[in-house]
Amino acid sequence: MTRLFVAVYPPQAALSDLRGALPGMSKLTPVDKWHLTLVFLGDAPAAPVLDILRDVPSPGPFELRLTGGGRFGSACWAGVDGDLAALNELRNSVRDALTLGGFPSDNRPFHPHLTVSYRPDPALRQTLAGYAGQPWPVTEYSLVESANGQYERLATWPL
Repeated sequence: MTRLFVAVYPPQAALSDLRGALPGMSKLTPVDKWHLTLVFLGDAPAAPVLDILRDVPSPGPFELRLTGGGRFGSACWAGVDGDLAALNELRNSVRDALTLGGFPSDNRPFHPHLTVSYRPDPALRQTLAGYAGQPWPVTEYSLVESANGQYERLATWPL
């Protein structure tokens, strides 16, 4: 068993732009971990999850951008705008397929975001609130393994 989640990764240009806009003194999570979680599975075997995700219908490519921000407890996050209907369709398709396959996830409402820090930081929150990045195409999603603080993309599927 390993901790798994399904995610969309923004392209490097979008991540670099966001990183460049944030205060230099802020304690941020590593940029290579920045992603939008679609479904968090927790401890689950990878092989059957991979089999399920191979058959998820695609909404086709769509466009998002990182904009605004907020916090959950002490965590600071960048918000997401753009074709949120297509993002929700992808998330629901993934979630429904996993649930039917025996891997249910929680029923909390989906609030797409990209966590940039787990520390309270008023300057960071203020910067995120005024941030508006450039649009970028979403062309794939990934199954990601989290182990010992490291993320590894186990598989990626095109939209």
